[in-house]
This record gives sequence, C-alpha cells and structure tokens, in this order.
Amino acid sequence: MTQSANNKIEINVAYLGPAGTYSQLAAMEFFGSDVGLVDCSTIDDVFSAVETAQTTHGIVPVENSTEGAINNTQDCLVDCSAKIIGEQIVSIEHSLLAQSGTKKSDIRRIASHKQSLAQCRNYLSANFPQVEQLECSSNAEAAILAQSDANTAAIASGFAATIYKLHCLEDHIQDKSNNRTRFLVLSLGETEATGEDKTSILVYTENKPGALFRVLEPFEKYQLSLTKIETRPSKKEAWEYVFFIDFEGHAKDRITMELFDVLKVCGAEVKLLGSYPASKLV
Repeated sequence: MTQSANNKIEINVAYLGPAGTYSQLAAMEFFGSDVGLVDCSTIDDVFSAVETAQTTHGIVPVENSTEGAINNTQDCLVDCSAKIIGEQIVSIEHSLLAQSGTKKSDIRRIASHKQSLAQCRNYLSANFPQVEQLECSSNAEAAILAQSDANTAAIASGFAATIYKLHCLEDHIQDKSNNRTRFLVLSLGETEATGEDKTSILVYTENKPGALFRVLEPFEKYQLSLTKIETRPSKKEAWEYVFFIDFEGHAKDRITMELFDVLKVCGAEVKLLGSYPASKLV
C-alpha cells in the first residue's frame, strides 16, 4: 500500500494472474484501466495479499452462471479477515487461440482453466473429440503455453489474445451465450449503505434436524430477499456444513441488525463477509 504526494492512498489490486485472465478484466472494469494491478499465482494468494496489506484490494471469482460456485474462493472466505466491498459481473466470451499460422488440424492439445473447458464441453466434443485437454491454473497460463507451442491451442479471451499475440481461430465458443462470472472485490475496509446493497454472510448451525429451516425462517419474517444460498463442508467436524447466504440490504440497516440478533437466538453463528453495492446484471 502506498500514498501519493497529496496523502491519498493509491489503489492497487491483487488478482489471479498472470496477465490476460478474466480476473484482470474484472479488476479493470471495476476500478478502471489505469488501476495498479498485482498478479497472483492462486486465489489463496489474492486473499493473503489483501489480509497482509500488500495490496489495498483484491478481486476473486466466486461463481459462474453455468458451472456454479468457485469452491476455492468459498473456502478462503471461511477464514479470511478481509471484507467484501463490491462485486463485478463479467460476460465470459471464450475464443480458441493459437499461434499465427496454426490451423485447427494442427492442434494436438487444448489448454485452459477447468471451468473454461467445462463451459466449452459441447464445442470441444463436436470439434475436437480426440484432442487432449489440459487443465491450467488460469486461461492466461493456457495462452502462454499456446504462445510457445504451435500444436497447442488455448481457450481464453480476446484480451489474452492481444496480450500474447495469438491468432483467434474461432470466437464465442462457449456453450451458453449468457455465460457470466461474478467476482468479489476484497478490502480491509468497509462500505456505507447506498440503498441498493447486498450483504453476504456465512452461517454455522448445529447439526440437527430443521437447522436450515431455523436459519431461513427469519428472512421470511423480515421480508429480506435472498439472492443466493449455498452449502460447503465446515471442515471443522465431519458432515457439518456452513451456509453461504447473500441477501438484499446492508449490515447497518436496522432490519438486518435485528435479523442477526434473531439468528443468534436460533443458535446460529454468523460471520459477516461484507455489505456492498449490488452490481447491475449484464
């Protein structure tokens, strides 16, 4: 974290790298193209950069509209001290990229992140049924492999094609045209209510019959609209789970504070992950 001459804190953002990932695109869409960016090797490293104040902010993928939750991000949210202070929804438009001069018939291997391979499974099955698929830590890593091997193609964005000077053999190859990924913006700070907010919480409950009902009933009582609910293993005890819940409203709203009090009476342990302005759907 650095300060400029006029004592304003300069924003720098950790993201899942290397350069050319959708995470970088999300950061640039949220903060602007001239923001300082720090690429990280893993999602865990992004969280660490924010928690140790190596960067002022971080951005991580949390769910995809066709492939569901990003488990790594959810697991990091369980233990992190950083707060969610924003969200960014990015349209995912995959392209098949290769070196200039490479033809489809030359391709012996297609590399990409496992979620991207899954998002293009119908296209790959129809067009490259016998070609090896290689999972990478990011689409940008796949682009780097394609840059160095004429027989390797990458599934990545047009943004990555520009960075790594790759040729687009075919674009819009994702199976679903409405493919979007939601990213969370992390910081050690908090946000004030805007009137159009979303709150994310983590709820631990006793492993007893009716536990989920007792958690959800107060939301109905206070007429708070849920936008997401998912479960993950708690990793504390075998067969115990935690609930990730997003709902409309801000943690400082009176009705939300009352909700938290009721949940505690119900025996639930609530961790506030953050309140932030809700992103407009694209």
